[in-house]
This record gives sequence, C-alpha cells and structure tokens, in this order.
Amino acid sequence: MTTIEIHGRDPATGSGLVVTVDGDRIAAIRKTGQGEGPWLSAGLVDLQVNGFKGIDLNSGAVTPADVVALAQSLAHEGVTTFLPTLITASEARIAAGLAAIAAAREQDAVAGAMIPFVHVEGPFIAPEDGPRGAHPLAEVRKPDSAEFDRWQQAGGNLVGFVTLSPHWPEAPAFIRDLASRGVHVAIGHTGATPEQVTAAADAGARLSTHLGNGAAAMLPRHPNFIWSQLADDRLTATFIADGAHLPAATFKAMLRAKSLDRAILVSDLAALGGSAPGIYDQPIGGKVELGADGTLRVAGTPYLAGATRSLSENVAIATQLADLSLSEALSLATINPGRFAAGRGQLQPGARADIITFDWHKGERRLDIRSVHVAGRQLV
Repeated sequence: MTTIEIHGRDPATGSGLVVTVDGDRIAAIRKTGQGEGPWLSAGLVDLQVNGFKGIDLNSGAVTPADVVALAQSLAHEGVTTFLPTLITASEARIAAGLAAIAAAREQDAVAGAMIPFVHVEGPFIAPEDGPRGAHPLAEVRKPDSAEFDRWQQAGGNLVGFVTLSPHWPEAPAFIRDLASRGVHVAIGHTGATPEQVTAAADAGARLSTHLGNGAAAMLPRHPNFIWSQLADDRLTATFIADGAHLPAATFKAMLRAKSLDRAILVSDLAALGGSAPGIYDQPIGGKVELGADGTLRVAGTPYLAGATRSLSENVAIATQLADLSLSEALSLATINPGRFAAGRGQLQPGARADIITFDWHKGERRLDIRSVHVAGRQLV
C-alpha cells in the first residue's frame, strides 16, 4: 500500500494538520502548531444530487457514462460521497435509472467509491400542488413494498434512502418495512398532519428532506408539519442553504430548533448547476430560467425550479445565513450526513481517506477546492 501525507489547516482551530494516509485509510493525524496553506477537512457528503453540469439523472435516458461523469464533476467541487437521487417517475424509469447507476459503480472505481447507495425521492409523496413541487402528478402513488422490491432487483439492492409523505394510510407499515431492512426513510414533499409525522417517526423515519421546501405556500400558524418535524428529536433535518430556498432568518431559526447535531446541508443539485444563465427547457419543470445569481425558477414566475449551487457553495453560504463558523458549517456537510451514508465524512484514524483541502475567507460564497482524495486516491 502507498503511504502519503496531506498537509493543511484545522478549520476549528487554525492549527496545522498532517494527515497520514495508508492505502485507503487514515493512519494518523498530527497537529503541527500554527497552520499555513489551505484548510483541510473530511470530504463533503451530499445526500441529494439530481444532476450537475448538463447531466440529468431523471432524464429517462441516463447512462453509466453519465453517472461516472457526474461523480468526476462533483469531486472537483469537494464532494467525496454522494447519493444519486431519482425523483417521482414511472416504475420503469426508476428501475432504468437504478440499473444505470449500478452499472456505473461496477464499471468505474471512482463512481463505486463515491456512491454508497441511491436516494429515491418519491413517488410516494403528496399529490397536491405545492407539497409535490416539480414532481409529475401523473406518477405520484401510494407506498408499495412490492414495487420497492422490484427497485432493489433492478439496482442490485442499491436503494438505501427513500423520501416519502407520511399522509398515506400505507405509510407506517411501509416505513417499518424499509427501516427493518436498514433503509433510511425521510419525510418530505408532504402536507401531513402532525399526528402522521409522529406516526412516521414511530415507524422508523429518521430524517426530514429539505425541510421548509416541498411544502404549501400557506400553512396554519400552528400546528403544522414543519413545527412537528422541528420538535421531534428523532428526525435529523436536511436543508438547502443556497440563499434562495430558505431566507436567512428561517434557516437560522430552524438550525437552532434542530441543533447542529441534527442538521445536514444538501445541495439538491439539478442538471443546470454549472450552466450559463438563460432560459432552458427541462424534462422536469418545463421552461425554466437560470438567473445570473444562480437561482433557478419556472420561467416568468417567482417559483423555484430546483437548485444549482454545489455543496461547497452551500457550506460557504451557510456561514453567512446562520452566523456559523467554518468548522460548524463543514460538520453539516461531512460527519452529520455521513451518519446516513455508510459512515463517511469523518476525519479520524481508521476512517476512509476522503479528504479535501481548500482556500476560503470569511464572506466568500464558495470553497476554492485545492485537492481531493477519495479512499486515498487523489482525484483533484
């Protein structure tokens, strides 16, 4: 095995760090006093990626080569683990997407290392406008364990994370079934009652998907499903901190309610991430407009049509939205999501050597990635 050393600064203290990597594992970490050079961190872990730089996992025609290219593009953004995310679609389209992702993991070592499993967001969500978001109404349906079994057959047991609405009468039994198999279940795209949220957590749901989004524009002051999810300590919430999906005060208050230990940043990246501003026709969402500020909206409306900022941008922006330190923001994109992604995102001896170095100064809205190692292998 090859032994290397990676040098950088500790985001928590500013002191120097030297990480010794032996093969695919971190062998040792030592401090060296006053730090110089780039910051050093565990690699970023993104639990929700729909596409990036023109690659759309939900186009209906995704190939293994597309998945490999997506993994490589994300690595340049500092992401070392991600969950390809398939949204509400026909069973045949979901199965085809799973098969393509499974083939990519088999064919390419980088994709295999970066993708522990797949996130299926839907189709078991709320059908109403608002909670449904941009998901196609015609394909929304009730939870079905038999369909889930067929997904697993198509992708070689690759589905490890499912987002659903708990308003369906079938939801508690379905959640218990998935939880018993070790599949992470998240509440999202819902208008469920507080009682239904509690029933979902009782059954084994442990996350809230992009809390505050995928919801009706108008809600009862209280009670409502957002308060219920914020109050339930069994639920870890994911947030899109791109500056568009949640106002700063909302994001900051939600973080305080959940605590930093039960909060996660996700990008929810769409295929138009990394694209030039303009008007685009998309398979999901139709005609959309990508603004110069990176905000993606349904053309001619104020309604969001997805996210285009990478997780490295979300980390930087989160420091501004919620007055977080760099170290605190990084924990929301490394060790916290890693708990739901095969234990990734840890910087400690014995952990897999997923390590990034980057430049960043307070006020900047993205991390400037300098180097990326995935399982000890340098990709950037």
